[in-house]
Amino acid sequence: MSTGPAIAVAVTFVWLGMVLAISFLEAPLKFRAPNVTLQIGLGIGRLVFLALNTVEVGFALVVLAIVAAGPTPARIAVAFSVAFAALAVQLIAVRPRLTRRSDKVLAGLDAPRSRGHYAYVGLEVVKVVGLVAAGILLLTA
Repeated sequence: MSTGPAIAVAVTFVWLGMVLAISFLEAPLKFRAPNVTLQIGLGIGRLVFLALNTVEVGFALVVLAIVAAGPTPARIAVAFSVAFAALAVQLIAVRPRLTRRSDKVLAGLDAPRSRGHYAYVGLEVVKVVGLVAAGILLLTA
């Protein structure tokens, strides 16, 4: 395996691990910790997901550069496109709505429960599927 694909494999699986650990382990567990209020949990969540999304964009750019630079089988490009699209929808459509709601809650206002979290989690599942497929396809290419 040459350097570009090897880097793509590494980035893909590190990205996947971060999404699984943060979105499906840390995020739900923090609200179960003793004395963590909704405001504290939201404040922590905002910081953690800002950091995660920033790293994800960096990883996406690295993978995109590698895919664009070399001959990449279409099935691998499609798998990455699924992950990229899920991330883009999260950042452009879902996160701003979640941020507006959490701004209200952090300001002490009553805000109705948001269905945006379900959309975000659904997109995380789509992203995980895309990353798993891309990683496996890279390893078997």
